[in-house]
Amino acid sequence: MKLSIVIICWNDWKVIENCLRSIFGGTRTVPFEVIVSDNGSTDGSVEKIRAQFPSVRVVENGGNLGFAKGNNAGIREATGNYVLILNPDTIIHDGSLDRWVEFAERHPEAGAFGCRVHNPDGSYQRSARPFPTISRYLVSAFGLRFLGRLPHPVLSDEYEGWEGDTEREVDWQSGCCVMLRRDLLQKLGGFDEQFFYQFEEVDLCRRVWKSGFRIRFTPAVSITHLGGQSVGRFPLRFAIEVCRNGYRYFFKHYGARGARQYRWMLLTKMRIRQVGYGFANLLRPSDVGKSRLEMYRATVKWNQQLDPVEFVTHGVEQPAEPASVQRV
Repeated sequence: MKLSIVIICWNDWKVIENCLRSIFGGTRTVPFEVIVSDNGSTDGSVEKIRAQFPSVRVVENGGNLGFAKGNNAGIREATGNYVLILNPDTIIHDGSLDRWVEFAERHPEAGAFGCRVHNPDGSYQRSARPFPTISRYLVSAFGLRFLGRLPHPVLSDEYEGWEGDTEREVDWQSGCCVMLRRDLLQKLGGFDEQFFYQFEEVDLCRRVWKSGFRIRFTPAVSITHLGGQSVGRFPLRFAIEVCRNGYRYFFKHYGARGARQYRWMLLTKMRIRQVGYGFANLLRPSDVGKSRLEMYRATVKWNQQLDPVEFVTHGVEQPAEPASVQRV
């Protein structure tokens, strides 16, 4: 088997059906298998996949294990030389998987591979990015991404001025569609399961680089990513989950100081956004604007109460109440 495609599913039948059809309809030369790792879907996804796509192997996890643990369950079943981690809300463009494997075969120095991602309207979706650092996040937070276009660029959270239209090395590729060599993926132990949502692929790509392999991006391979299918259902829950995993990432790679700096950066970034959205909502009030402001207020409050090191090391999210007022 040349390629194993692992797709995580959590009540995603409305999008995964078209994803699977694009895979089977547009892949012609490369031998492949599809593994769906189901995180406890209750919308009939498992039954419908088995009925309409009998060749797909479904791994039933029995509950929502999150992105990292759920994908690892599928990765363990993979037999291909390459493993493609793919979101269910994606459409593979015709012939892309054939070209992607051909590209990987030409680049033995690379351990992972990225591709061009499109929004539903056809515009470029920034899926390949530099590794996150506090300084790069701050460049973005203060609206200074344009500095990335200078002759000696100042990197932010994006490759400013690059639209995914040329082949290049990238720091990391979005987990919506990243392909890796299976032997390397197994050696690295798959995704780090302390990450539930976000930063899993960043951490994995960082470990790919540390292992001595590169990550190559090709614009000859393309997909469409609808984006935000699960996030849209629970925006505050996922916003806080991003914060949690950011703390885990910065603690893992930069220690206690990095986790505390990440908290300071987050609060700075969110306060800037509060001001911006607050001003916009004054000029043009809307329910969407009000909801976004409420989300930022709640997220700021959550981060203000957090000790990042206690959270990462002991799972403590709220400060202890004084003994005289502790609830019993």
